[in-house]
Amino acid sequence: MNTFPQASPAPRPVHKHRTAALALLSLLQFLIAIDVTVVNVALPSIGAQFGADAAALSWVVTGYTLVGGGLLLLGGRLTDLLGRRRMFLLGAALFAAASLVAGLAPSLEALVAARFAQGAGEALASPAALSLIALLYPGPEERAKALGVWGTISAGGLVVGVLLSGVLTQLLHWRWIFGINVPLAAAVLLLTPVLVRPDSRRTRTGRLDLPGAALLTAGPLAVVYGVLERDVPAVVVGVALLGAFVAVEARAKSPLVPLSFFAHRTRAVANGATVLLSAALSATFYLLTLYLQQAMRLEPLQAGLAYLPFCAALLAAISQVSRLIGTLGTRRTALLGLALTGAGLAWLARLPEHGSYAADVLPGMIGVAAGMGIGLVALQNAALQGVTEHDAGTAAGVQRSVDQLGGSLGLAVLVGLAAGGAAQVSGFRAAFAWALLGVVIAGAGMWALAREREVRTG
Repeated sequence: MNTFPQASPAPRPVHKHRTAALALLSLLQFLIAIDVTVVNVALPSIGAQFGADAAALSWVVTGYTLVGGGLLLLGGRLTDLLGRRRMFLLGAALFAAASLVAGLAPSLEALVAARFAQGAGEALASPAALSLIALLYPGPEERAKALGVWGTISAGGLVVGVLLSGVLTQLLHWRWIFGINVPLAAAVLLLTPVLVRPDSRRTRTGRLDLPGAALLTAGPLAVVYGVLERDVPAVVVGVALLGAFVAVEARAKSPLVPLSFFAHRTRAVANGATVLLSAALSATFYLLTLYLQQAMRLEPLQAGLAYLPFCAALLAAISQVSRLIGTLGTRRTALLGLALTGAGLAWLARLPEHGSYAADVLPGMIGVAAGMGIGLVALQNAALQGVTEHDAGTAAGVQRSVDQLGGSLGLAVLVGLAAGGAAQVSGFRAAFAWALLGVVIAGAGMWALAREREVRTG
């Protein structure tokens, strides 16, 4: 996949509306990011309405990220072949329609299906938006600034999603967490033809790796279903489908991910560490939300406000990452992020049955937030190390996919472990302990990379 523009014989003139176009493209990404976290505080209310337990509710979270992550690489390929503006509009329309269906869903099954469709909309729109930004800002420095704006707005969406969930759930109804997307996405659809140039009429040729995309989506879905339902055959089928994905990619003429891409050790380890860190972060959001509302008896609005320190720590950490990388290097900065996350998880692994927010929740929450802000950005940089114009799009797509799929698979496994506890909070403690083990393994991999580099340069 290559979401960056191909070289052209003559430079394109500067788009007179490109600042407005950047804001528009970022707005949809903001909505997409919001929907990753906006459901968390609303989950107990959704569960109460539909009579769903924690395992069933986790599909409301994982359904979105599983389908989005599984189809993201295919979305990038479709963008290259069929046109950037066209695929952006199609993805935005699908996301808007799915949001409307989610807000009106009469059952949990209908809600989960709508979340699947939202994920498919994201998989089409996000790669197209990145490519459009690259066309609008062709210079390396101005493109870096534009992508920085896009990334910052996306991170802001994750933060706003947590707060918005509590406000809308308590003051209006949980259905509004999806309904609010509809008018904003409609505005994107109306303004895109005005602010974004039409796609080039140049014919694009190439193959679509549809079997690979189907296997990469169906495999994780089967694994998650098997884990949550304690269905061993389903897990086996899911693992077999993922194995088939590797076999298909090895033989495909135009694979979604050339297996040679993972021959670069730093990229491979960084992507593996991202899976484990994302798993821990997704589980923390999910389980802490349930703990705040079910064990500590907070109202949805109170639970949303309880995440304010988390949001502040996350944004503060993100603001310091570039400085830390300049001082410590990418690998050691990633290690710092993993260490902070591990410290936070270790604190949360001792949650009492009826704890205090200030003493039992807040310290762990701050550690995880700081580790998330530093660790994920540093790992993203490591996963893009050594890329060229030829494989930059593939590297970015792989990193986004492992982030989302790792979070979904990890959440399913850890929620399954939590559900297996003798009591609810003891199950939470076990899940946080397993998440900590995953982060320690990720840290060991990055530490080995850092030591290897020191030996080579020393």
